[in-house]
Amino acid sequence: MTNQLDDHKRDLKLYLQDAREAVLWKLEGLSEYDVRRPMTPSGTNLLGVVKHLTGAEAVYFGETFGRPFENAPGLWVAGTADEPNADLWARPDESREILVAEYRRVWAHADETIDALPLDALGQVPWPPRLHLGLGRILLHMVAETHRHAGQLDVVRELLDGATGLRPDDPVLPDVAPDWWPAHRARLEQAAREAARAAGESVPPAK
Repeated sequence: MTNQLDDHKRDLKLYLQDAREAVLWKLEGLSEYDVRRPMTPSGTNLLGVVKHLTGAEAVYFGETFGRPFENAPGLWVAGTADEPNADLWARPDESREILVAEYRRVWAHADETIDALPLDALGQVPWPPRLHLGLGRILLHMVAETHRHAGQLDVVRELLDGATGLRPDDPVLPDVAPDWWPAHRARLEQAAREAARAAGESVPPAK
């Protein structure tokens, strides 16, 4: 049983690290403007997600298990940020280098917690209702949360410069000529319009 639990912990750490690395590579090669640029109506941006995930790992693998991580960004959902969404964007005086370094530093702190404790070790989440949760549950949550945010950044990065994929050398797209994509997108647009008309819905005029 112990070996199975060790294997499970190793697998969860592997998936978490894959997501961490994916989040950071989405910043590579971009300007200061583009890593901070809000790309959705709610302001989703690349560097802000890095800042948010730093705060999340600091809480879940630090304070929750009695191992506080100094100077972590406060989380607005936990009521510890200065204002709504403060942890989801980077101020002009917060450098990319420092925020990325802090994210990497919190990885090391989190991994120390993960390595030191069994998966059934209980921690207490520090906001109401102050739930007691096992390390395995926390680890699974952070795998899911980090991959969810990495998926957001997939879309943001593609909108910025067309880059896709989990890693820089693997775009996870079919190997087709560049001019295939506009035709493919037009085909999808047409299919969406036909389905909407069949359902009796109105569709906006074609651009």
